[in-house]
Amino acid sequence: MKATRRLMALAFALALVASACAGDDGGDAAAQQAVAAAEAEAAAAMADAEAARQEAAQAAADVEAAQAEAEAATAEAEAARAEAAAAASGDAESQAAADAARAEAEAARADADAAATAAQRAEDEAEAARAAAAAAERPAYKVGYISLGDSVPFVKLVSDGIKEEAERQGVELLFCDSEIDAGKALECAQNFTVQGVEGVLNFQVFEDSSPEICAALPEGIPVIAIDIVQPPCELSFMGANNRYAGYLGGSALGAYFKENFDCDYTAYISLESTAAGSANTDRMGGYRDGFTEHCPIVNERIMDGADRTDPALEQLTDLLPALPGERIAVVAINEDGIIGAIAAARTLGRDSDLYYSGQGTDPSIWCEVQNNPNYIASVAYFPERYGTILLPAIINAIEGNSIAGQLFTPHQQITSENIGDYYEVSGC
Repeated sequence: MKATRRLMALAFALALVASACAGDDGGDAAAQQAVAAAEAEAAAAMADAEAARQEAAQAAADVEAAQAEAEAATAEAEAARAEAAAAASGDAESQAAADAARAEAEAARADADAAATAAQRAEDEAEAARAAAAAAERPAYKVGYISLGDSVPFVKLVSDGIKEEAERQGVELLFCDSEIDAGKALECAQNFTVQGVEGVLNFQVFEDSSPEICAALPEGIPVIAIDIVQPPCELSFMGANNRYAGYLGGSALGAYFKENFDCDYTAYISLESTAAGSANTDRMGGYRDGFTEHCPIVNERIMDGADRTDPALEQLTDLLPALPGERIAVVAINEDGIIGAIAAARTLGRDSDLYYSGQGTDPSIWCEVQNNPNYIASVAYFPERYGTILLPAIINAIEGNSIAGQLFTPHQQITSENIGDYYEVSGC
């Protein structure tokens, strides 16, 4: 129905064009406006039609997946009955029938899994089509994004996800990399003001610089902070539930030390970044909360500025010779610090002495989580999904709608046992 109305609008606009073409210069301007409006309506109609097509495909895929699942369940039940009969009779014929039934069940399960994958793909495509249709309905908002620093693997995943979602939502995204530099973050804000942004996604790391950066932005526009709070202009915070994320990592490491060492260990090393302000305080405090549920903290050493690989490597290389012992707990605000700690331990021949828990689970750490027995647990933030939360929120805010003050990413404890359930680890 909506598409039909748009086609009628297109026909009306073309009639205006024909009428205006016979007129004066004012008519020419009107004709150009009518053509632009008609093109926009046509694009919107096409987007609506594509969304409807994808939704129909999704519905069909869901039906097929449900049917395949039912067939797999039936085949598995039949295989179980055949196996029970074979076990009871003990004859070769019954066993052959059971083996054949099990093979059919496995084939049916494979078909069901394939159908479920196809249904998920259809759902993703339908969601993308719906987003495109919604984008065609509204103006192309101009949004600025200050990256913390795309040289950091976790941040690069966030940035790529934001760019992808901005394109999907029809948003004009102005990207500016602060390169972990407060002065460059301020320049980003100043440039955004000149460029007339209507909203800002702010992922700069220096919390104490946020008042100056806020003052440089256009007055009154919505600002969503990413992972680090940005007073006083922050409308909403999107990112980690820092206290909870830290708790998950600390609890896993503490439980391991309790079960394996009865809490008998040498030291607790905390790799931190006080420049991140409350994000650091909450996350590393959460680590302590989780760890002390199982073991007391012993001989704590706090390494500030160890949120980057090279500083962490340098600080741990200096510290470890003064910490003999085979059981040292190492926790970190991110994976970069853990990578530096692992490198220091290997350089000093202390691979087996340190036990790790990091935050973020970005690809740089996947192989360690999967294969290093001393990497006990990471906590996933799914940075690649940040954009799917941020872009709809900033669009709503620009349009004057209320948004939640806190938009948390989901967290998941990741270990060698379950990392394959969330990521495709390769190249190790």
